[in-house]
Amino acid sequence: MRRTTPAPLPQRHGLDPARLRLPEDGTWPTVRAYLGARLPKVAPERIDAMLAEERFVALDGPVTATTRYTPGTFVWFHRDLPDEVPVPFTIDVVHRDDDIVVADKPHFLSTIPRGRHVVETALVRLRRQLGLPALAPAHRLDRPTAGLVLFVVRRELRGKYQTLFRDRRVHKEYEAVAPHRPDLALPTVVRSRIVKERGVLAAQEVPGEPNAETRVELLEQRDGLGRYRLLPATGRTHQLRLHMCGLGVPILGDTFYPTVLDHPLDDFTRPLQLLAQVLEFDDPVSGEPRRFESRRRLLAWHSPAEW
Repeated sequence: MRRTTPAPLPQRHGLDPARLRLPEDGTWPTVRAYLGARLPKVAPERIDAMLAEERFVALDGPVTATTRYTPGTFVWFHRDLPDEVPVPFTIDVVHRDDDIVVADKPHFLSTIPRGRHVVETALVRLRRQLGLPALAPAHRLDRPTAGLVLFVVRRELRGKYQTLFRDRRVHKEYEAVAPHRPDLALPTVVRSRIVKERGVLAAQEVPGEPNAETRVELLEQRDGLGRYRLLPATGRTHQLRLHMCGLGVPILGDTFYPTVLDHPLDDFTRPLQLLAQVLEFDDPVSGEPRRFESRRRLLAWHSPAEW
């Protein structure tokens, strides 16, 4: 197992410091010169200010404007955080032990830091809320999707739980609210090939060997809407949303399918009516069977006046 050099900086706002490795073939005279080339999106005056504030740290102490460049060494620092809109919903814990945490994520909260969402993410909130600095996700949910997410308390166990999801040894059940089509024969199994290109918001179904499979069941229907159980056999990006849209019953509140719509980050109305309701698996550490159920409810079905 490859060992990682411990960071000389503590977490900040529940976030680990970023680490830069100075290239072996580098010819920069100083670390400051390298930082200017390595961080082109950071203004030069901001880099100088961060150096003055001792925000860049090597194993032997803070980096200064004159610290010589030493190939193969490391520098750690905390990035400036983006301005974030607070997500006005709590993240609940349905289970916690020495190995795992199972959280019940609200809509609009990202699972992990990415892009414009850093502190306002499930991982960072839980690290701070539970005092677990090494907490890490075993899988992810999309920001618009609510429900169960499994986190691992100790880093050395993360691979065991991630392998469960990779090898499809986790039974997952989702609930969705979408239009009801009397002519749609259910239950049905949808299989298709889904691709998601980096930098493109929406995924696509394309010709080719299927890589995504979902069983769709109708639980009940009323007033033109259906409450559906979705059982994914695979975990492609936006799989459930694409498959429901392909059946002609796009999930209520979906701003991507069938059409990408502009949705301001501070608009927390009409959430996607998709809930990760059940996680079930045999624990890879204890061997015991585990089953967890979300306590959340989809507003469009259970409290339509609030949706």
